[in-house]
Amino acid sequence: MIIRGKKKGEITFVCNAMGDTNSVYLVGSFNKWDPVKASMARNKGGAFRKKLTLKPGRYEYKFIVDGIWLNDTDSQENVMNPYGTLNSVVCI
Repeated sequence: MIIRGKKKGEITFVCNAMGDTNSVYLVGSFNKWDPVKASMARNKGGAFRKKLTLKPGRYEYKFIVDGIWLNDTDSQENVMNPYGTLNSVVCI
């Protein structure tokens, strides 16, 4: 899920992972799909969040949940990637 902030380009990515999840990372075209560049922090409600400010454009992204690459099931748009799985899309 994404939450749009009040500032231009501000986006909070939210991953509602299971309670026993140890780590979640946010990867996408905005960080060259680097699997360790954007770790997500667990909030009090148990969801993992990461706030970014992005320039205008169209970005594809995924979550890495305990080493497993997953698309955002709450995303309004998903596209097929070259590996036969889905990438989620956010437009700024």
